[in-house]
Amino acid sequence: MASMRDIKRRKSSIQSTQQITKAMKLVSTVKLQRAKGNAERSRNYFSCMYETVGSMLAKAGTINHPYLRAGASERKAVIVITSNRGLAGGYNSNIIKLITRGELKKEELDIYAIGKKGKDTLHRYGYTIKEDYSDVIEEPAYADAMRISAQVLKAFTDGEIGEIYLAYTAFKNTVSHEPKLIRLLPVEAAPEEQAENGREGKGADNRAPMNFEPQEEEALDMIIPKYVTSLIYGGMIESVASENGARMQAMDSATSNAEEMIGSLELQYNRARQGSITQELTEIIAGAEAIS
Repeated sequence: MASMRDIKRRKSSIQSTQQITKAMKLVSTVKLQRAKGNAERSRNYFSCMYETVGSMLAKAGTINHPYLRAGASERKAVIVITSNRGLAGGYNSNIIKLITRGELKKEELDIYAIGKKGKDTLHRYGYTIKEDYSDVIEEPAYADAMRISAQVLKAFTDGEIGEIYLAYTAFKNTVSHEPKLIRLLPVEAAPEEQAENGREGKGADNRAPMNFEPQEEEALDMIIPKYVTSLIYGGMIESVASENGARMQAMDSATSNAEEMIGSLELQYNRARQGSITQELTEIIAGAEAIS
């Protein structure tokens, strides 16, 4: 059985850790409120952009444009959004698993990392880190998303990569976050639109006409970069909210576990103290009997 001094020292250590986890929980709670508001305000635009572009391309028919077909290169760019700090439960590890245990082959991937945790872990696993944008995740801005979008689109048009993916954590609510991997380029038509068109009768074409002004290639040259930028920005906003929600939960659990450990140590300390007092009384009584 541990001595009273050891139990007291361990209890003091856990109490110090509990104060830290409690403070981190409060900080994450405050940050979550702001990040949650940003995510909820941007979600409609984020989702609408993704669905609208897919629906537009499904209705437009066959368009010959570089952004709509896979490049000649077999390499794939993956924009991976994680955090710069840990202590957020499974937030970072879930994104890493999405990459390492998915269908994408490691030797074909170029990682554009947003967040040190993802960059360091994937580098350790042998993935190629093409670019590091870890600083932008602290305060995501649309200008940062534009810069990242311009760089990956240049690599796509130059033939360095054939596909572009985005790995991020979708924020559903405070306790629910879903890691997602979506393909940004080449752009795919919305699945529901494809299914709807497939159900039409032979020779029938009930799709609304899609006219481009200016010409379709010029229009797509303007629309697709904005589409990619919007999805990257939306992914960063959702990921920040998910990170703070995950950290708040993790710190809440750590604080509760520390409380339980402190209670258990107090019980051990009282038992050890009672045993020590009993032993001293026994020795005193035994000494008194020996003298008499």
